[in-house]
Amino acid sequence: MLSKEDTHLLVAKAKEGDNAAKERLIQENSPLIKSVIRRFRGRGVEYEDLFQIGAIGFLKAISNFSEGFGVKFTTYAVPMICGEVMRFLRDDGSVKVSRTLKALAVKIASFTEEYRARTGESPAVDVLAEEFKVEAQEIVYAIGSSKPTLSIYQKESEEDKGELIDRIPAQGGAEEMVERLAVKDAVSRLTSREQTIVSLRYFQDKTQADVALTLGISQVQVSRLESGIIKKLRERLGEHEKAE
Repeated sequence: MLSKEDTHLLVAKAKEGDNAAKERLIQENSPLIKSVIRRFRGRGVEYEDLFQIGAIGFLKAISNFSEGFGVKFTTYAVPMICGEVMRFLRDDGSVKVSRTLKALAVKIASFTEEYRARTGESPAVDVLAEEFKVEAQEIVYAIGSSKPTLSIYQKESEEDKGELIDRIPAQGGAEEMVERLAVKDAVSRLTSREQTIVSLRYFQDKTQADVALTLGISQVQVSRLESGIIKKLRERLGEHEKAE
């Protein structure tokens, strides 16, 4: 996992056009991108395509980020990724698609079939962008436009007991989702023992005495640790609010 300093150094290099730095950042932060796009599954767009769209939002975060914001880069990147996916689903999803985009989607499908027959694998987005002389973002939009609209009550397979509606985030929309992701990010940066305390106290409803017994420390120590944890979380969530 990259340190804050290493991340900011890579961001600076990426903004100067260092493609290796961009690839390293995407690779190191792919779990973050996946955690955001997972909330948008079941909208008629394939998971891999959603990841490409999320990556575009991540690259925009790189371009716009500044250490002067005083926040962690990943905290700044979350709403950018979320916004890019939402923009795609709103403006270029399967419900409203331009004729130009549909035509490009047909050409991509034909080229992809020929490419697979020749190489045995699917072409990457950058290969498609080079072939059709368009931006990678346009390729992603075209691929997404060719996906069918799904019923929210449809099952992904006969073995799947759940329906797509079960995968849609609860009411509260993007703002609530980003807040949940911010909390998740803040908790993930706690130590292992601190995360255990959070889990026991706030997810398993254990008392401080119970936690003390589990960890083999005194209740006073648990109380002090918990106060420190709350302070850390408040500070990190405060960074998230500034980023917005």
